[in-house]
Amino acid sequence: MSTKISSFPCISLLSVLLSLSLVSCSLDENPQDQVPEEKAYTSATQLYLNTVATLYNYIGGSKEGEGLQGTGRGVYDLQTFGSDEAMLPTRGGDWFDGGIWEDMYMHSWNAGHELLNNSWLYLYKVITLCNHSLEQLDAHQSLLSKDKYVEYKAEVRALRAIYYWYLLDLFARVPIITSTAESMNEIRQSDRSEVFEFVVAELQETLTDLHYSNSVSPGDYYGRVTHPVALFVLAKLMLNAEIYADDNWTDDTHLDGKNLLFKIDNKTLNAWEATIYYCNLLELSGFTLEELYITNFLVRNEYSKENIWVIPMDKDLYRTQQQNMFRSYHYRHAAAYGFVGENGTCATTHVLEIFKYMTPAEDNRFEWCYWAGQVRDLNNTIITDRTGQPLIYYPWEVKKDLSGGQYVETAGARMKKYEIDKNATLDGKLMDNDIVLFRYADVLLMRAEAKLRNGEDGHADFLQVRHRVGMPDRELTLQNLYDERLLELCWEGWRRQDMIRFRQYKSLYAGDDIDPVVDESDGHTTVYPIPNDVLIFNDNLKQNPGY
Repeated sequence: MSTKISSFPCISLLSVLLSLSLVSCSLDENPQDQVPEEKAYTSATQLYLNTVATLYNYIGGSKEGEGLQGTGRGVYDLQTFGSDEAMLPTRGGDWFDGGIWEDMYMHSWNAGHELLNNSWLYLYKVITLCNHSLEQLDAHQSLLSKDKYVEYKAEVRALRAIYYWYLLDLFARVPIITSTAESMNEIRQSDRSEVFEFVVAELQETLTDLHYSNSVSPGDYYGRVTHPVALFVLAKLMLNAEIYADDNWTDDTHLDGKNLLFKIDNKTLNAWEATIYYCNLLELSGFTLEELYITNFLVRNEYSKENIWVIPMDKDLYRTQQQNMFRSYHYRHAAAYGFVGENGTCATTHVLEIFKYMTPAEDNRFEWCYWAGQVRDLNNTIITDRTGQPLIYYPWEVKKDLSGGQYVETAGARMKKYEIDKNATLDGKLMDNDIVLFRYADVLLMRAEAKLRNGEDGHADFLQVRHRVGMPDRELTLQNLYDERLLELCWEGWRRQDMIRFRQYKSLYAGDDIDPVVDESDGHTTVYPIPNDVLIFNDNLKQNPGY
């Protein structure tokens, strides 16, 4: 297969409907390209298409609540708007949405929150599809060579493990379901450490059977889970081992990564050494920083030497959408490109402080990641607002509720990260920039952090990231590294995870007129609550502490 993965025939979703009764709502899917089950497994090609390739239709999304990135009200929003990185302020009649975005900003969500239910449903949907695919690969393995059977099984297991990693990161205590035949009575809730061990084991066991191809360039393995993708996730798992192995996150005691030991290639390594080990393997795989930061986010970013895993995008072939900039543009800003904007998302003032915005020490990456001040179109013509005056974004004026104020439409620095695809369609949501999930700059920062926490010198990796964007030397401390991760990886969906690992997770909400409504001192908000719909229909599952 030499082109981007398209809408391959879908497998029968009967097993999904049965398994997802776990989350109380039915899954109404009638894809036009669905083929009868008896015709889906009649050749090696059909078996591949309907057990492996079809799964990649779900990495991105075309509707709310679906996809790892690119759409709204799902996984990406939990990671981004549940952090101090970005917010969706109420702008008069826009974006109150029943208070769901205020809840994210204030960390005042409850188990009925829409984003939680969407994310749980989506993640288990793909896991169930993976389980079905594994069962069909077993049932029809005679159609495949031994090598292809082993490779396909490893790929689907690894993809399923990645989805369990997202569940682990968001909800901590979740059921591990590995068969579509499991009944409701058999489903049980695993402790966080058990889910962590399961994900690590699945990726370690499948690692050598995954194809070693680069996953970001057009070809047979474009967009797929290959060996480097699994290495990256293993590095992330080890980096966050103190968090993921802790079953009692509200007891005010913390695990120590130096005492968490892992058996890797006949070596016993602590969590930080294991992180370094997997990062070293990624370096040996040939990844390197692009000379220019923005190369990774260009319209044609398929040949980035830095990107490790992406969601392939092609407006002429796929339905997968990139809504993040669409949600951020002011209406007139989007219109200047021939798009439609929703005038919503923006950076918090805390981000401005870390970027040292409007100071002599402003980080160079700000201009590549955010729209601020006066904006112009692609012809360098000043864009005007709805009164005919120059459109100006005011980053420092953002607050939780802008209704009735002077800056109701213009407060906040807006998302810029990806190069504008002037030929994008569907209001600008169907663009050709592949959505970046994992990249090598993160690997360097992970290794620098692991070395620092393990008592080693990580300056070389840390400074390599800074020097690439023309920023001067800076001392490697945990705080500086924490800030650097935001500077380098803003809008990429890592901030909540970083805040938790650095023990700095709390709401930025300080009032506006009332006091904060949530006491986070016990750390319970570092894990989201299990959605109410799940608990109502599953007596075996218990709510996470603090909710």
